[in-house]
Amino acid sequence: MLSTLRYFRDEYEEHIYLKHCRAGVCEGLVWAPCEHACPAGVNVPEYVASIAEGKLEQAVDIIRRRNPFVSVCGRVCDHPCEQRCRRSELDQPLAIRALKRYAIDNAEAVGEPLAPPVDGEAEVAIVGGGPAGLTCAYFLALMGRKSVVFEEQPIPGGMLALGIPEYRLPKDVLQRDVDFILAHGVELRTGVRVESIEELRQQYKAVFVGSGAQKARSLGIEGEDLEGVVDSLEFLRERGLGREPWCGKSVVVIGGGNVAVDAARSALRLGAEKVTIAYRRTREEMPAYEEEIEEAIEEGVELELLTAPTRILGEAGKVTGIELARMELGEAEQDGRRRPEPVEGSEFVVECDMVLPAIGQVSSVETLEVEDGPDLERGRVKIDPRTGATSVANVFSGGDCVSGGGSAIEAIGAGQKAALAIDEMLGGSGELPDDRGFTSYQTPEEELDAAPPRAQEPVLPVGERLDGFCEVALCLDCEAATAEARRCLRCDLEED
Repeated sequence: MLSTLRYFRDEYEEHIYLKHCRAGVCEGLVWAPCEHACPAGVNVPEYVASIAEGKLEQAVDIIRRRNPFVSVCGRVCDHPCEQRCRRSELDQPLAIRALKRYAIDNAEAVGEPLAPPVDGEAEVAIVGGGPAGLTCAYFLALMGRKSVVFEEQPIPGGMLALGIPEYRLPKDVLQRDVDFILAHGVELRTGVRVESIEELRQQYKAVFVGSGAQKARSLGIEGEDLEGVVDSLEFLRERGLGREPWCGKSVVVIGGGNVAVDAARSALRLGAEKVTIAYRRTREEMPAYEEEIEEAIEEGVELELLTAPTRILGEAGKVTGIELARMELGEAEQDGRRRPEPVEGSEFVVECDMVLPAIGQVSSVETLEVEDGPDLERGRVKIDPRTGATSVANVFSGGDCVSGGGSAIEAIGAGQKAALAIDEMLGGSGELPDDRGFTSYQTPEEELDAAPPRAQEPVLPVGERLDGFCEVALCLDCEAATAEARRCLRCDLEED
C-alpha cells in the first residue's frame, strides 16, 4: 500500500513543481495535497497526527496558526482538503472536518491567545466583521498590528451568524471563536455602518474591506413583489438576529445551494407544514452539501428537480402559488454543466403561501461605488489575487464581496492573505507563525493496512430535530476520532 502512496505522491509533486516552474512563481513548498487544497493552508497532517496521539490542545494550536475559526470550520467547512486526501486512492478520505471538531470540542485550556494582545492606536480599519474581516484582524494582531473592525449588524460573524442556522452552527460555538480572536487585542465596533472608505484612509494606514454579500439575487419574474415572497438571506437573518420571522404553512424555496437548503430546513422548524425546494438542474448538480440535502429529505423537505419558476401567483396582494416549468439539460456552458432549458407547455402550479428565492448572492459594495473608489468588476471588488490589494492605494479586500458568495474557509484564506500583505506593506515581515515540527507521529504500516472504515459523525434522530434548532450533527467520540486520525498516511513525511 505504501508503495502505491509513494507513486501518487511523486506524481502529484511533479505536477505542482512543473506548474510553479512554468508560472515562474514559487508559492511555497507543497507538503501534502490536503494542505495545498486548504485556502488557509492549515497543516492538516500534523494536527491529525496530534489527535492520533491524544494531544488535542496541540492539534488546536496547530490549526489556529492558520485559521482562528476552528469551532466553525469543524462544523460548516466545505472541506476541500478531504477532496484531495490521498487516503481516498485506497479507500475513503479522512473525515478531516469531523476531526477538527472533535479536537476543539474536547480539548482543555484552548482559550488563551496565541500571542500577547496588541494595544495602542489601531493602524488598520476593517470593514465587516465576518470571517474575512475577523481573520484579517487576527493575523494582523499576531504580527503585532492593532486593528479596529466596523460591523454594521449588532453582532459579529457575518454570514456565519446571520446566514447559517443554529442546527448547523450554534451561537455559542461561533462566539467561542470570535472571543478567541478578540482576545488578541482586536477592537470590535458593532452597529456601525461605514459610509466612506476615503475617510477611513485618512484615519488609518490601511483599510481591509470584507463587507460580504448580504442580498439575494432577484428572480426577475412576475409576482415577485407579492406579500409572502422573502429573500432567503433575509429570512435566515431575522432568525440569526434573535427574531422569529413569519413563516408560511406551504413554502417553496427556489435554488439548490446551502442557503436554499438552510432556508427550507429552517422553515420546517418554524412551523411550515410543507416545504419544497425547486431546482433547475438535477440533484447531482445541487451545490449544497450532500449531507445537508440528505438530512433535509429525512426531515420532510420535498425536491422538485429540473424545474424553474415562471411566475408567482397571488390574490389580494398575497402569494397563493408559484408556476414552475419543467426543464431539460441542453448544451454545456462555460463551467462544463449543461444548460437547463424549459420544456414547452410543461408549466404546472404548486400552491403555497410563501416563496423563498435563493439563487445566489449580491456583493455588498455600496460604500465603494463612488468616484475614485476601488475598481469593481461585475458588481464585485476587483483585487490582486496574490495580495488582496485593490486599485486604491492601501485598500485591500477579500471574502464574499470579491467572490460574490464563497465558502467560510475561502473567506478565512482571503483575510489571512490580505493581513500578510498589509503587514509587509507597512514594513513588517508578512510572515505567519511557524506551524511545523509539532509531531512526526506516523501510524504503523500494519495498522494502516487494517484501518477501519471512515468514521461517520452521529446525527440527532429525525424525531428530535424539528422541535427546535438543536444541533443535528454530533461529535465523534474518543475511540472513533482516534481510530480515524490513525488512518492518515502522513504523506507530508519524506520516505527514508
